[in-house]
Amino acid sequence: MEYKNIIVSFEEGISTITINRPKSLNALNVETLNEIECALYEIKNENKTQVLIFTGAGEKAFVAGADISTFPTLTPEGASAFVDLGQRVMDMIESFPVPVIAAVNGYALGGGTELAIACDMIYASENAFFGLPEVTLAIIPGFGGTQRLQRLIGRHLAKELVFTGDKIPAQRAKEIGLVNNIFPQAELMVKVKEIAKTIMKRGPLAIRAAKRSMIFGMDHDLKTANEIEKLCFITLFGTEDQREGAKAFLEKRAPQFKGK
Repeated sequence: MEYKNIIVSFEEGISTITINRPKSLNALNVETLNEIECALYEIKNENKTQVLIFTGAGEKAFVAGADISTFPTLTPEGASAFVDLGQRVMDMIESFPVPVIAAVNGYALGGGTELAIACDMIYASENAFFGLPEVTLAIIPGFGGTQRLQRLIGRHLAKELVFTGDKIPAQRAKEIGLVNNIFPQAELMVKVKEIAKTIMKRGPLAIRAAKRSMIFGMDHDLKTANEIEKLCFITLFGTEDQREGAKAFLEKRAPQFKGK
């Protein structure tokens, strides 16, 4: 499929989706969300990707939010359809079968923060800013921001960000556990791809199982979550990769995983 608002690239097991609307600071409109959804389906169905990276075009913004130019004429019915689409895309990102990394190269505001926190890990450039400024427009986050953020950094800090609408720099985002690490702007994608390649050296079936266990166990009580972990654990013992991993360890050599 040809895309107008995103760029999809693939290299050595790593797929990258770049939001490509730099003139509007990569803001998310309906067309862009639809393209992201289609790209996620395509990448998943091709089954070649081991790590997926999201980033933004240009040096100013990852995603600066939703496209506010459509808001003055948006009806409650239209708002419902827009939120349904946005939540569906964020849910797809969160539940995507392989690790998803946000390489935040500038402003990640509103829908940008919501996209980032739907990913498994967030790495930011030194000029990145995060925030959920929706209340300054007399609305609230609608793509899962009020829910995922408090699960990630705790209720009190999440409420502070949501209620004030303030932007925070990358360093503060790291301090509160929102960001994994910070890199110079010019090095961000290089460093993120190094992390992706490290993940790709591990057992791919194990990575997928670990993600399933963590995603599906997160909202359950500990006993139920541990049962989910147990099921994910024991299924790996019927795989060639598990046997190869144990054998390679005992033979003191690097494993050769095949995803089987």
